Amino acid sequence: MTGRLCVGLAAAGLAVLLGAGPARAQAPLFTDADLALGEQLLKEHRCAECHARKVGGDGAAIYRPAGRINSAGRLRGMVEYCNTELNLGMFPEDVNAVAAVLDRDHYHFERKRPGGAR
Repeated sequence: MTGRLCVGLAAAGLAVLLGAGPARAQAPLFTDADLALGEQLLKEHRCAECHARKVGGDGAAIYRPAGRINSAGRLRGMVEYCNTELNLGMFPEDVNAVAAVLDRDHYHFERKRPGGAR
């Protein structure tokens, strides 16, 4: 085995041991989304605080993957709805970034693999 391959395998093993595991596939809609920007915008616009006022607790109860938000497109649409209703002034790429973070952290709309397998 080459040194580079050994280092790569060791890094992958360490990631699994540390709980990182393999990265989840993003829904195609979010493939090019800027996740760091999405995280920043969620904090800047205090989304969690607004959701907590609406549903109580820490606001996480608003994320119900089995509810009416059942696709990546609907998730993005809901973020756009909040953007419009609250006059947040986010650009389309900002909305996509926020939706991508919500998908990653709460919804997990995965890209379907060829043949319909997940």
